[in-house]
Order: sequence, then C-alpha cells, then structure tokens
Amino acid sequence: MASKLNSLTRWLRDYRVLSRYRVQWTLACLFLLLAAAATLAVPLAFRGIVDTGLTSDEIDLQFIYLLLLAAVLAVMTASRFYMMSWLGERVVADIRQRVFENVLRQSPRYFETLQTGEVLSRLTSDTTLVQTLVGSSISIALRSLVMLIGGMTMMLVTSAWLAGIMIVLLAVIVLPLWALGRRVRKMSRTSQDKVADTSAMAGEVLNAITTVQAFTREPHEQQRFNAAVETAFLEAKKRITMRSLLTAVAIVMSFGVIVFVLWIGAQQVTAGVMTLGELTQFVLYAAIIAGSIGALSETWGDLQRAAGAMERLVELMQAPPDLVYQDAITSQGQIPLQTSSSPPSASQADAMVFSSVSFAYPSRPDFMAIKDLSFNVQQGARYALVGPSGAGKSTLFAMLLRFYAPTAGQIAVLGKDITQWPVSELRNLIGIVPQEPVIFASSAMENIRYGKLDATDEEVIAAAKTAHADGFISALPEGYASFLGERGVRLSGGQKQRISIARAILKNPPILLLDEATSALDAESEREVQLALDSVLPGRTSLTIAHRLATVLRADCILVLEEGRLVEQGSHADLIKQGGLYARLADLQFA
Repeated sequence: MASKLNSLTRWLRDYRVLSRYRVQWTLACLFLLLAAAATLAVPLAFRGIVDTGLTSDEIDLQFIYLLLLAAVLAVMTASRFYMMSWLGERVVADIRQRVFENVLRQSPRYFETLQTGEVLSRLTSDTTLVQTLVGSSISIALRSLVMLIGGMTMMLVTSAWLAGIMIVLLAVIVLPLWALGRRVRKMSRTSQDKVADTSAMAGEVLNAITTVQAFTREPHEQQRFNAAVETAFLEAKKRITMRSLLTAVAIVMSFGVIVFVLWIGAQQVTAGVMTLGELTQFVLYAAIIAGSIGALSETWGDLQRAAGAMERLVELMQAPPDLVYQDAITSQGQIPLQTSSSPPSASQADAMVFSSVSFAYPSRPDFMAIKDLSFNVQQGARYALVGPSGAGKSTLFAMLLRFYAPTAGQIAVLGKDITQWPVSELRNLIGIVPQEPVIFASSAMENIRYGKLDATDEEVIAAAKTAHADGFISALPEGYASFLGERGVRLSGGQKQRISIARAILKNPPILLLDEATSALDAESEREVQLALDSVLPGRTSLTIAHRLATVLRADCILVLEEGRLVEQGSHADLIKQGGLYARLADLQFA
C-alpha cells in the first residue's frame, strides 16, 4: 500500500496537480472545514434546547440558531461537493491525457507485450476509480476525519473521562480493520487485472470480427468472453465480500464501544454528575464519530481499489520511451547506436545509406533478422526490395522510421546519421504506404488530409486524383464528406489502398516508402496507380517492397534480400542475366 501511495504522491508532485489547481483545492478545503464546523455546532444547539427547556423564553432563539446552522451547513456542503467533483473530473482528465501522451511515444516493442485493450481498460475503468476517489471518496474521508477529530475534541470538552474511555477502546479496533484493509487492496488489484483482460479480449475479437464470422467462431468467442467475464466476476465477488466484512466489523465494533460508553454516561446522569443536555450533546457527538468511522471504513476500501488502479496508470505514465526515442524528447547529446568503427560512406547524392547493419527483434534476440547489410540509395532514384517472405524487407522500413534501432551498424538519411535526426523531423522526410492501409473512422477528406493537416480541400482532391481515388470517392453518398466507417469497412481493399496512397502523396515527402502499395488492387486499378506513381516519383527517392515483380520492372536498382542478407542488386535486366534468386522468382511469376 505504501508503494502505491508513494507512486501517487510522486505523480502529484511531478505533474504539479496540487499547485496547478491551488485555488480550487483551497476553496474545497475551506468549504469542507466550514461544513464540518457547522455540523459540530449542531449538538451544542441541541444541548441548549434541552438545558433551556421547551417553556423557556430563550427557546425561540435556540431554534433560530439551529435553523441558521442548517442553512450554513447546506451551502457549505453543496459548495464542497461542487469543488471536489470539479477537481475529480479535472484530475482524471489530466491523467487520461498524460497516459495517452506517454503511450503514443512508445515504440512498437512496447506493444509486443501490452495489448491495446489493456491500455483502453486503464484509460476507462481505472480512471473512473481514480475519479471516484478524488471527486468523492477523498472529500468524504477528509470530512469524516475532520468530524472524527472535532467530535472527539468536543467529547473531551464535554466529559474527558467518558471520551478517554471511548478513544482507548476505538484504538483497539483499528488493528483488525487494518488487516482486513490490506486484503481488500490485494483483491482490488487482481479484480482490476481481470477486468482489463476482458477488455483486451473484446477489443481483439471486435478488431477481427470478419475473420471470426467467416469461420463461424461466434459461439467459441462468446464462450471465451463469458469465461473471462465470469472469472472477473468471481474476483470482484471476493473483493466485495471482504469489503462488506470490513464494513460490518467496523460498524459493529465502533457502535459497541459507543453503546458501552453511553451506558456509563447514563449512570452518571442518574448520579447527578452530568446534566441531561450534556449527555445529549455527548450522544450526538458519539453518533457523529460513529458515522465518521463508518464513512472512513467505506472510503478506505475505495482508497484500496483506487491505489491499485493508480499504480496501473502510473506504470503507463512513467514508462520511459525506448532508447531510440530518447534523443527526440531531450535536448542533450546524441545517443550512439552503432558498433562499427567506420561511418557510412554517404555522399550528397545518397538519400539513404545502410552500413554493416544488423538487427534482432527484442522478442527474439537470438535470431538476426538483418545480417551485416550495406547498400546506398541515391537521391531521386527508384529502388526496390525483393525477396522471399521473412527476408527482412519490412524490417528495413521499420528501422528507417526508427521504430527499432539497429543492433549493430549505422544508417544515414540525407547525409546525416539517423541518430542525429529528431524522430519527428526524420519522419516528416518520409512518406509511407503500408501493405495494410489504415483508415480512420472519419470522412474520406479527413483520411487523406491526415498526410498534411493544414491542406486545403483543393489539395486533398488533387492528391486523390493523382492516386486515382477521386472517382470512387465522388461516387460515395456524400462524396469526400462520406463517413468511411471503422477501419474503412465501407471501402474495398483496393479503395483503402488508394486512400493511403493519396495520403502519402499529399504529405509530399522527399523519400517515399511503398510496402506492396499495389498488392490489393485489381489489374486495371494497379495500372492506374502505377501511372500515378510514375507521375509522382520522378525527382523523389522511393524504396518499394514488392512480391509482384511486375511493379518494379522500371526501378533504377533492385535489391534482392534473402535471410536478412543482400544477395543481389542491379536492374531487372542485369539480375535476369545473373540467373540467381531474382531470376528464379521472375521465372516463377512471368512464366
């Protein structure tokens, strides 16, 4: 529990949550203290009523005093509720922003072990628990603590002997409550993890809904999800059972102490040691203390759950970006990633230079996906990467975009070592058309404009025409304003690809990476896109991954990879004459 509270404290300090909203916190505490003071003054008013007597001339003033206390209590309580609820919503909004900001900065290796559904669960269910803690539970806990301290103080003033007995007995019951609270904390963390598992599973299935339905696996997935939900329910049942026990024990023990002390007080009234008004006052303060203890036991359970949730959120907020990202977010010296002693032989004519580059994925450190690879790509030239699946072609793209850092060797872009480029600047130089195009749940216009956020409508339409996408977009019910659905479900595979190509064209980068850019197109659409690329690529450096060799016949240089090594390079005609791997692949396709 201490480690979780320390994590929360560090976060509050690092992001200046308290100082940023100093005025709101101050007002909330002020309203809370005033409301508590008004509540603690109520027993005094009742004591005055009892001791004055209902037939006294001063009884009217006592009731007016009680009415004014009620009005002050109402206003202060409402004001305290508003300020604490505002702070709860504001702090949770900040947490969500910080979590999402840090997650966006993580490299792909971070998501090799963390599912997106897990992140979504933390952004929703975990932050809801924190919102309840800040907006409600903390307020109740602070109010109850003030009432507890104030009530005990007034009880000491009323009857020090009775109050002393009660304080000693109440202190005795803290130990079992503390032990039960620790068990609730552990169960809360386990329960939240199970809920996150169900969210991750649901996200995975919904993202692959067409595959699930194509294989008629709906009953299977429903069964898996039901099992996960039931597991989460069982963990939650354990938690609420223990929390219910905690509440029951707290109430029984605290009220038992209070009843015992009041019995002693009744004996004192009978003996004439106390007045009836003093006993009434003591009883009301005892009731206030009992209610405060019950509320504290409730909020302690909320704190246990929120502490576990906050720990999970802090893990996301404080996860440091991978080494490859550090130089993009700091202004200090560069981070050398290379292990070779000689720099790449880059010239002003080279757009990209790979020098003795080797790489292994973090999840498979013993398997080298790229092995001692060296080649140059001249500016303005059209290069192609060819080879069997698993040869390392897509891995080269990932390293160029700095999703991963080379295990050994150096990469230079436009005459500058890749580690010397801030990541954002490097990626602004590169446009990519992925093999599996990404379509956002927005309009066609906004999907293309993603390549250049400040582009005009005319520029977007021009890019679409260049990518031969204008025809089918204009035919949509609302044209460029048509909603394309989640992941572009309203488009065909070829249409998605042309949207992706238009997005890259609109970005207008000096370097263009094409990962099987025409693989999803029919023969006619492929020809149209090839013609479009022929008009776009001159003067721009391009590197194309291709399995269909017809798309790279006009490349200036074809790089042939096999098992992470460069085995051949040259033009189509030269490679055919060599009779190597490329010639065999060409023979299989063109035969």
